[in-house]
Amino acid sequence: MMPDSRTNTAEDSRGRRLAVLALSSGGSTLGRRVAEALDGDFFAGKGRLAQMMAEVWASYREIVCIMATGIVVRTVAPLLRDKAQDPAVVVCDEKGKFAISLLSGHLGGANALAQRVAAVTRGQAVLTTASDVLGLTPLDLWCRDLRLEPGNKAAFTRAMGRLADHGALTLWSRYPLPDLPPDLHPHDDRTTADLIVDSRTAPSAQAAVLHPQALVVGIGCNRGTSAEAIAAAVTSTCAQHGLAAQAIARLASIDLKRDEAGLLAYARARRLGIDFFGKDALNQVESVAASAIVQRATGAKAVAEPAALLAAGPGATLLAAKMKWADVTTAVAEIADPLATTIPKTHRQ
Repeated sequence: MMPDSRTNTAEDSRGRRLAVLALSSGGSTLGRRVAEALDGDFFAGKGRLAQMMAEVWASYREIVCIMATGIVVRTVAPLLRDKAQDPAVVVCDEKGKFAISLLSGHLGGANALAQRVAAVTRGQAVLTTASDVLGLTPLDLWCRDLRLEPGNKAAFTRAMGRLADHGALTLWSRYPLPDLPPDLHPHDDRTTADLIVDSRTAPSAQAAVLHPQALVVGIGCNRGTSAEAIAAAVTSTCAQHGLAAQAIARLASIDLKRDEAGLLAYARARRLGIDFFGKDALNQVESVAASAIVQRATGAKAVAEPAALLAAGPGATLLAAKMKWADVTTAVAEIADPLATTIPKTHRQ
């Protein structure tokens, strides 16, 4: 590949936003213009498209292809994994008449990217996602904005299909709801709703269960406890109480554990923040199970329960009282209003 002012290798661009690929000379002319206008990187893929696509696929969040749609489909097919992971892909003809949102239209942002490309080329953005065509709520984006995680992807896909077919869905929530889009209707019966917002794992025959970021897991552990032991304890705690691991918002512990390698490794693996509290703050929490052994070791009457309650914020409820495992103690508190609450950053790591 011959470099120019907008040409890079994928290896030295890992994590960048936009890659523009072209095959023909006319496509390359337009591709360089699009890359320049949208602050992207241009790649000439003639003769090595499959290799180039694989490189940018792993390195870029957005890809614009100036070439025929069929070529792109055949090239990306072996790379496809999941719409939550695949990059946004837009296909544009070399005259710039049409910018087609081909892949990851909502979550990946291909619909928005198609519109940006069309603005550069003075062409037409082509969107085929049902919600855009029908003027309905893009349910996956709505869930992402509220940090709702589908418990079952197949059930969630079926719910999106029902929304397209019927124009509205009913929704039951364990928690206070924000203002809803006009095509999502509050429902007072969990058993007959189309969507369920809940941190519990209780299944539903017809609904898609959406798990909010509602749970805080308090953790106490012996020095040197492994991440695997902590993971097993948290998993068992959730299973025994019917709680969804996807609903875990944060972890919490005593400040003596700020350097606990296993705890920090578990948090990194799950991409969870940790709130650390001093003994004085923990001792001010009432109605928790105290331990003389913990008091002698840490100066706090307890760790898991009060840490979880403090991190969950005002109005929190203790869903899972202290559970003792080998080298680990766990407790789970529920945030009172997880769809609106922003947990204070104090004590956060």
